[in-house]
Amino acid sequence: MSRKFIAGCLIGVTGLAVAQAPVSDLNTGSIEQRVSELERLVNSRTSAQHRIQAQLDTMQDEVNELRGTLEVHNYKLEQILQRQRELYLEIDNRIEAVTAAGIVSQQTPPPTTPSDTSNDQSYVLAAGEDEAYDKAIDLILKERKYEEAIPEFQGFLANFPDSRYASNAHYWLGQLLFNKQEWEQAKGHFDRVVARYVDSTKRPDALLKLGEIAQKQNNLARAKQLFDQVISEYPDSSARKLADNRLRALN
Repeated sequence: MSRKFIAGCLIGVTGLAVAQAPVSDLNTGSIEQRVSELERLVNSRTSAQHRIQAQLDTMQDEVNELRGTLEVHNYKLEQILQRQRELYLEIDNRIEAVTAAGIVSQQTPPPTTPSDTSNDQSYVLAAGEDEAYDKAIDLILKERKYEEAIPEFQGFLANFPDSRYASNAHYWLGQLLFNKQEWEQAKGHFDRVVARYVDSTKRPDALLKLGEIAQKQNNLARAKQLFDQVISEYPDSSARKLADNRLRALN
């Protein structure tokens, strides 16, 4: 800052007031002293403003980090609750199956026919389907062996492509690949959930993940479209809240 310029300002402007500065400090002494004092005050105020701004920036970063952590925890909690609901449904189905099997076993079995053999094979396949799915799920939820879970889900889908668990298996496989940042492979599985299983409870979450993948690939227009789709089609879902947050971050 030019001393001549400040001196000119002091001579040309009357009634200059500096916050917290005693009047005697600026109205006594030579112009050179008054200019020096004014420079000191201005520099001090500027330095204080910079410190405050740096503190505000740090606090904002911390708030953003906490908000992101909260979103992740909320999403994981919803996944756990959803899995519990699915487990209760599976348990009910198995209890019904066992009860039905018990009633049949009490009756006099008819002579074995080809159709009976087919039914036995179907029962074995169903048991194998449940076991294979449970094994893959346990690797995620219980053992946290995410790398090992990937081939288990791939094998499950290869062996049981029409399984009642197929939509869930595609979703979980997409999530595992998403965590590895293998965007295109993850996208393929989420796309299948959205396109093939319109009644699946995983569909809103799959749409949300497709939006996140589009965002990470810098396709922001597509990301907004997918987040809007979650909000419009599933207004009461937990995925809708996350889609709201993602849209606000993009706008």
